[in-house]
Amino acid sequence: MERRTSRPRGTAAPRITPASPCPCGLPAAYGECCGRFHSGSAAAPTCEALMRSRYAAFVVQDAAYLLRTWHPETRPPGVDFDPSMRWVGLEILDTTEGSAFHSTGTVTFRAHYTDDGRPDSLHEKSRFVRHEGAWVYATAVFVD
Repeated sequence: MERRTSRPRGTAAPRITPASPCPCGLPAAYGECCGRFHSGSAAAPTCEALMRSRYAAFVVQDAAYLLRTWHPETRPPGVDFDPSMRWVGLEILDTTEGSAFHSTGTVTFRAHYTDDGRPDSLHEKSRFVRHEGAWVYATAVFVD
């Protein structure tokens, strides 16, 4: 996900604990799902897993993880978060390649959010590549 927004200092991310349902939508607790990627105790094995974990990083406002999993050629200097925006759901619509046997892959998704309480969504096709052995986000095309 490429969306970058600003957040005033002191605005807290939604409280998600290791036992909370994972924001990525899979039926697992955050600590056992995307939380282990965020903490660095595991690496996303597929580009879909990386996409899900990056979405969850937007939910929990983990800028360090987002930057760490962004290809160095396209990585911004920082990530800020808009306090009026809340990510509320992720739909994976399509994937191509992106397994342990590939060096590239794509994930087409729709990420739902509210902005000052108004519902909206981001429809994107993200491209992932292997960089130094790990999956990283490279580029995106906004579908609508």
